[in-house]
Amino acid sequence: MNENKGEIKKMMIILSKGTLENVYAAFVLANGARMEGIEAELFFTFFGLESIHKKKLTHLHVATVGNPAMHIPTMLGGLPGVEALATTMMKKEMEKIDMPDVAEFLDILSASGVRMWACKLAMDMFHYKKEDLYEGVEEVITVGDFYKQSAGEGTHMLFI
Repeated sequence: MNENKGEIKKMMIILSKGTLENVYAAFVLANGARMEGIEAELFFTFFGLESIHKKKLTHLHVATVGNPAMHIPTMLGGLPGVEALATTMMKKEMEKIDMPDVAEFLDILSASGVRMWACKLAMDMFHYKKEDLYEGVEEVITVGDFYKQSAGEGTHMLFI
């Protein structure tokens, strides 16, 4: 008989995109897990690494091209200044509800016990070094290492 009864014990969140809306989705989910007493780990791969790269994490943008939720034609989304305008508008709305900026959110996640990992393959591909990353990132690990971290009953994996 299953003793767990479907209880979520750990959330393993893979962040592969570096757009503002995807980064915040991953951060909010990890933070929400911790607030519910659920373990949470973030694995940053490919463009998700932008959200933990010290020089890039304050320059994330909203995706305007190919994003149907923006409700603007793709051609307009690609015009100069549209992405910057959409990003500014999004950040202003987030400020109104006291949403922390990316750097502060990383500090909150780290302080709450969210474990953070960077993908070795993506780090090698983009020629990043561990020193380039936010201090709360524990290690640069392989996908296999991440899967080992995911072992155990009650673990759920989410890809963003």
